[in-house]
Amino acid sequence: MNLTFCGAAHEVTGSCYFLEACGKKFLVDYGLEQGVDIYESGELPVTAGELDFVLLTHAHIDHSGKLPLLAAQGFGGTIYTTDATHHLCTIMLRDSAHIQEFEAEWKNRKNMRAGKEEFLPLYTIDDAEAILKCFESYKYGEMVSICDGIQARFVDAGHLLGSASIELFITENGVTKKIVFSGDIGNLDQPIIKDPEYIHDADYVIMESTYGDRAHPDRPDYVPSLASLIQKTLDRGGNLVIPSFAVGRTQEMLYFIRQIKEEGLVTGHGDFKVYVDSPLAIEATSIYSDGFRDYYDEEAKELVSKGINPIRFSNLFLAVNSEESKAINYDMEPKVIISASGMCEAGRIKHHLKHNLWRPECTILFVGYQAIGTLGRAIVDGAKSVKLFGEEIDISAEVTVLPGVSGHADINGLIKWVNEFEEKPQRVFICHGEDSVADSFAAKLKSEYGLETYAPYPYAKVDLLSDTIISEGNRTKVKKDTMSNTANIRPNSPYGRLIIAGQRLQAVINHNEGGANKDLAKFADQIIALCDKWDR
Repeated sequence: MNLTFCGAAHEVTGSCYFLEACGKKFLVDYGLEQGVDIYESGELPVTAGELDFVLLTHAHIDHSGKLPLLAAQGFGGTIYTTDATHHLCTIMLRDSAHIQEFEAEWKNRKNMRAGKEEFLPLYTIDDAEAILKCFESYKYGEMVSICDGIQARFVDAGHLLGSASIELFITENGVTKKIVFSGDIGNLDQPIIKDPEYIHDADYVIMESTYGDRAHPDRPDYVPSLASLIQKTLDRGGNLVIPSFAVGRTQEMLYFIRQIKEEGLVTGHGDFKVYVDSPLAIEATSIYSDGFRDYYDEEAKELVSKGINPIRFSNLFLAVNSEESKAINYDMEPKVIISASGMCEAGRIKHHLKHNLWRPECTILFVGYQAIGTLGRAIVDGAKSVKLFGEEIDISAEVTVLPGVSGHADINGLIKWVNEFEEKPQRVFICHGEDSVADSFAAKLKSEYGLETYAPYPYAKVDLLSDTIISEGNRTKVKKDTMSNTANIRPNSPYGRLIIAGQRLQAVINHNEGGANKDLAKFADQIIALCDKWDR
């Protein structure tokens, strides 16, 4: 009964856990990394074809975004998740594949002019369509019998429609262990969705720590705060640009703006225009009005029961195709623009930033977490200029953050969540936090709350039957020159596989630290012989 931490270990994004139990090999989550890699990563410990199944906590790309790669590499098992997550993934994974293909096409036009090699997308739309056929969905609280000795149950995590913590029950060698994966734990009192549901018993807990070092500011009344920003920006004759995650945060912003318009909180600008420029966000918005009302909180249910769509209002324009998107920036009337992606790493938001960042009358409003290394983080941290589409863009617009708007629990919410376990788990593994945050949060839970904690590094491996750390994982940080040299390499291309194999070799070397001298010498001889053969 082994657990390997393949992603989001001492990093925030790229969630991925590999488990071996009851003769099965499976994953919990398989997400894309967003922003800069802090620690060297590699391939899964097994090939995609060897995996039996995947459990998925929710649809956000940093938890689900590499699933199509499994299809490209031969996976033929089942992906278990909630109904709403399945529905959102049909939208988000197709969109992610479209972005992969679009950016590859754009880069290849430049590469051809420069005489460079072809850039291949990480995966294709065909790969996304193939993986979606593997999904099997369940409701919250429903016990899922996966195979002899393995059962799972999804519990509402309150982070996104359909988001879940996963209770995993494994019986092996006559011993049963309950392992809880927190997924992303939601903030309290978010619009539309319910608060997180607490779990009261577990042997092991794998827990996120995104905000494990800080509390959210005192919760403002979002509606007047947002109304004030809209008023101020439109009064200046500028646009309010909101980089927003297409699923979840966009719908929350629409929820607030509907109320602002209904109560007439912005004056002097009539029925001001609001543009949602993200095909993904537009398509995803349908899930908030069709067939998933059981996921809503009571306030949203009450609006729907009155015949009010909580995220629709007059002068809301939806830009579906690229021509409609481009037209937004030719409309000189002050307006609100909501566009993905939330961290400004891809998609149409980069075009809107190009057209608005340099204008002092405009406002760029961030309403979600910005990971280290992302364009959004650079802007929030006070960059004077950024490069967009090869052009240096001055930042003269007002840059601000809407306080308290977060889909993640803060440090107080995280502590409340873990303290709901009535008996202390054998061990709490701290993941999904920035490098220092994972360590500090683990130390806090241990010193102040008496919990046995461990913040694993990439590819740390644990025997859950004996509660033994088999490997400490890889503490080698990515070198900047390595990052730049490998940024455009597709992992499942021959050269990409070679790069990843080399990273895995380094991880294996690290795992063997402290081994028998005889074995280490033999291992070294084999590596040297391999290098001698291929160093040409």
